Amino acid sequence: MSITLTSAGTILWPGDPGWDDARQAWNLTADQQPAAVAFPRSAADVAAAVSFARQRGLRVAAQGTGHNAEPLSSLTGTLLIETSKMRQVTVDPAAMTARAAAGASWGDVTAAAARHGLTGLAASWPGVGAVGYTLGGGMSWFGRSHGLSANNVSGVEVVTADGELRRAELSSESDLFWAVRGGGGSFGVVTAMELWLFPVTEVYAGQLWWLMHSAPSVLPAWRELTQTPLPDEFTTSLRLMRFPVLPNIPEAVRGRWFVIVDVVHNGPAPEADQILQPLRALAPVRDTVCSRPAQTLGRLREDYERPVPRVADGLMLASLPPEAVDRILLTAGPGTLSLLTAVELRLAGGELRRARPGNGALAAIDGQYLLSAAGRAATPAAAMSTAWGVEAVISAMRPWSARQMYLNIAGPNRDPASFWPARAYGRLRRIKAAVDPDDLIRSNHPIPPAAT
Repeated sequence: MSITLTSAGTILWPGDPGWDDARQAWNLTADQQPAAVAFPRSAADVAAAVSFARQRGLRVAAQGTGHNAEPLSSLTGTLLIETSKMRQVTVDPAAMTARAAAGASWGDVTAAAARHGLTGLAASWPGVGAVGYTLGGGMSWFGRSHGLSANNVSGVEVVTADGELRRAELSSESDLFWAVRGGGGSFGVVTAMELWLFPVTEVYAGQLWWLMHSAPSVLPAWRELTQTPLPDEFTTSLRLMRFPVLPNIPEAVRGRWFVIVDVVHNGPAPEADQILQPLRALAPVRDTVCSRPAQTLGRLREDYERPVPRVADGLMLASLPPEAVDRILLTAGPGTLSLLTAVELRLAGGELRRARPGNGALAAIDGQYLLSAAGRAATPAAAMSTAWGVEAVISAMRPWSARQMYLNIAGPNRDPASFWPARAYGRLRRIKAAVDPDDLIRSNHPIPPAAT
């Protein structure tokens, strides 16, 4: 039987109507089996849910859109707080901030900001939750010029393990404020975040496409382009894409393989055109790079927009020498039997690598490229084959891995100490011990409290 919280929020139990939908993550391979699921509508509801869990000996895990749920592992004995009903966004155009409630997606934030000629450091797909993405760092299309989303936050409202709602900012709860900016969700249930916005209304952006047989020419050319000095306003990624045979996939690409280069430039179009000359000389079969509203960047990559079963993992790369490019082509390029739907390399650097004073727990990205690999897992056999393909790519690239991993692309079973420098990780553990000594709050990449 469902239980009512302080307002319209409810708690569902196994067997209640809507239970299977309530416990579903974005990745359908994550078979979440919590003790119960809470659907708060306010910060007071969240506080009531946390107190409810503590009184009954349950732990707590929070989700908004359900992305990156796989590392959570078992939710036995855990109350899952599902914040999807908390989607309010309020923009202060004078302060250039947006207050996003816990369940707000980046689409919600960018739509509200665009009405004032502003934009945020959004994810590459609008359905991603703004809060969860920022807790893990947040590497947007504007990251090279503006840094991580986590380091562009002015305040956070969070319910800690004692059931108290706290306001964390530079002038109060400063340790907690530092921890939640890139330290993940181990410190409490965030009910709202205040995010900096920027006066960007138009960008020069789009994609260059080639058939997969061009990969041996395109990938080295893209690598060479990213090795040259680039303005921080220019960012790019390269993807080896295999489009599945599904009815909702356009017939022109269904079941076919492509190399796709994504481009976003928050600067003069002629500057980007000059940078792209070596790639355009390779005769792409499709070129969509043009001036477009910044609000539309969430649709740039035409990502699949419904929950699917998939296997994915990632790696931060310190460098990308020619032999690393050869390894990618051998494991996922043309002529391979890979079942992967996407292998992506994304350029980092710029402001993402600059650890500014006042930044949060993830002060900077230790790496020059982000690598990710993913594939569908519609059946157990497909899941095994895809997992093998993902691991083949990750293993092949480990010789060039960076010292630190990045939370938002990491799969399960990662050592939490691998996400931060040793000094930052030690501080995170001490803050965890101060605000949650009993380890009530769970996250997908948990930080254990320091021993007392």
